[in-house]
Amino acid sequence: MEAAGAGVAPIRAQYLTSKEQFHAYLKAERESRNQENNQDDGEEDPSSNDQTEPPAKQMKLDGGDQVRKQGSQEEVVKEEEKKPQERKRARGQNKSRPCMKPNQYEKDRLCQSVIQECAEKCYFGSQCRFLHDVGEYMAVKPSDLGDSCVLFKTFGKCVYGVTCRFARAHLGEDYRNIVNEDLVKQWEGKPLVRNSLSKALQQRLRKKKVCFDKSSEYLSHLGKASSTGNAGNKAAGNSMGEKGMTNCTASKGNAEGVDVLPPGEEAPECLEVSEKGEAPESMVLQSSCLADASKDSTLQTIGPVTDEDVIKLRLCEKKRLDIQGKLYLAPLTTCGNLPFRRICKRFGADVTCGEMAVCTNLLQGQSSEWALLKRHYTEDLFGVQLEGAFPDTMTRCAELLNQTIEMDFVDINVGCPIDLVYKKGGGCALMNRSNKFEQIVRGMNSVLDVPLTVKIRTGVQEKVNLAHKVIPNIRKWGASMVTLHGRSREQRYTKVADWEYIAECAKLASPMPLFGNGDILSYEDANRAMQTGVSGIMIARGALIKPWIFTEVKEQRHWDISSNERFDILKDFTNYGLEHWGSDTQGVEKTRKFMLEWLSFLCRYIPAGLLEYLPQKINERPPYYMGRDYLETLMASQNVDDWIKISEMLLGPVPTNFTFLPKHKANSYR
Repeated sequence: MEAAGAGVAPIRAQYLTSKEQFHAYLKAERESRNQENNQDDGEEDPSSNDQTEPPAKQMKLDGGDQVRKQGSQEEVVKEEEKKPQERKRARGQNKSRPCMKPNQYEKDRLCQSVIQECAEKCYFGSQCRFLHDVGEYMAVKPSDLGDSCVLFKTFGKCVYGVTCRFARAHLGEDYRNIVNEDLVKQWEGKPLVRNSLSKALQQRLRKKKVCFDKSSEYLSHLGKASSTGNAGNKAAGNSMGEKGMTNCTASKGNAEGVDVLPPGEEAPECLEVSEKGEAPESMVLQSSCLADASKDSTLQTIGPVTDEDVIKLRLCEKKRLDIQGKLYLAPLTTCGNLPFRRICKRFGADVTCGEMAVCTNLLQGQSSEWALLKRHYTEDLFGVQLEGAFPDTMTRCAELLNQTIEMDFVDINVGCPIDLVYKKGGGCALMNRSNKFEQIVRGMNSVLDVPLTVKIRTGVQEKVNLAHKVIPNIRKWGASMVTLHGRSREQRYTKVADWEYIAECAKLASPMPLFGNGDILSYEDANRAMQTGVSGIMIARGALIKPWIFTEVKEQRHWDISSNERFDILKDFTNYGLEHWGSDTQGVEKTRKFMLEWLSFLCRYIPAGLLEYLPQKINERPPYYMGRDYLETLMASQNVDDWIKISEMLLGPVPTNFTFLPKHKANSYR
């Protein structure tokens, strides 16, 4: 084999191979293993491993063979025409990828009241569109995936009952759910996951009956300032009523979905938001039959009134964010979910942060957006990251979260490069909108009792750095910390991070802590980053490629981790996913989906024992190589079908018509 060229990882010659030999080996091994296991219930498609790289551009469509044959010549012509644009298409996200809805996995679903063994309390009665006959459901239910249910084994009870894909581990006579009372008592009163959205709060948010007194006070000052400069500004004039009056919904109405009350209509009743959303005792699903008992989860304080109850904390009295020198796992969209964060915590991550949440969706009470704020009890230093473009929605959202969830800090995303966010004025766009940026930071800081941090990039354009101008202002506006990703928006993840510029910005930020982010994949990278004078490092893609990087940094060593150890990590992720998303069919497929997303990054890892020299660089493309065993070779594949094969080893066969395309395209090697 030829020597590795520029931008290609240096793998020892004895392990290098060609693309054809690589896929031929995996195909032969797969067929031999299938024969040994007597898996003759279905034939594999012989062309399943013939996809060209990268796999993100390939999608296998079921039932379209004839259409493919008829249009093959036209497709060849189209591909030839698109060749000049191929490089451009490889950037960013797969925006039109297929998405399977939950009802596509199971057409006949069992009613929740039957699952919780209280069918007589079905809320919909005779109009319920779900099945109530357990026998009928069991006749069409997909086969079980194993004999051991992680929920029953860990917590003593599986709340998914007969719908669990491991149900035979805890079903008795007449499909009754078996309960281990001793284990249940051990976990009683110990919520595993916090920051859940209660139904009561969701209804108040949807009906706009939540009071934002602090936000309204701050926004009214903005309205006064703008009205003095522009007397004809009606939006500013309407943001403040008469002195002493409270408007719960609002202030400055804008396009982000916060309504202004029409003249003559009474303001909604002010309801104090003081409830902390608590997770179910045994996991993620709350019994529909016990919902009435848990509707009112409001935490009310008792005892004498203290100074903290009536006097607002000054900025200097706020709790300080003391994370100097700690390892910070970056907030990662899609892949930075709760099960993945648990994996990283186990390997030594000190600080974790939830996925980016859009403030307007949180204010509207969207369950899917509030799910991004959930916190596992093992996350001792946890923050949430918010995205927004306007001070009114961001300030209200900060006040809402300050009263309803448990967090150690709030981070503002001013580094998101995607078009959907940027074109609305959020993310990186705020670096060019200094007035709005200042209003957002000052407003959120005025309503929060926890520290406020900001994550930014070097700038918007590749050769026009803005961070050195923005950072002193961020410090002046009251932020407790700033994180700088050493690339611009135009660069996305191409080229190398500019750590020299990060070092300059760290000096300008002092005494405010500045964390650096970009291209950290080994403890040597982390050491060089710390030598630039930053207060700490944030690790993003490095944690996705090898989550044990936190152990390597703390122990100052390279870990030549075996394929079996890596597979055990995937097993743990599977168990964590089943705990978090559920062990029924929908939960299993959700776990599979996020595992496949993660595998699109894990496949970029090259075992330390195979490299000519250490360490592996994050922007070096791995060539085709043969691992030291079949599993190591399989994990090195960048073929979607091989990722699906790995998921089937843990979660059983994929559903009919299953398709997968990763969210992010591989464009980080240039």
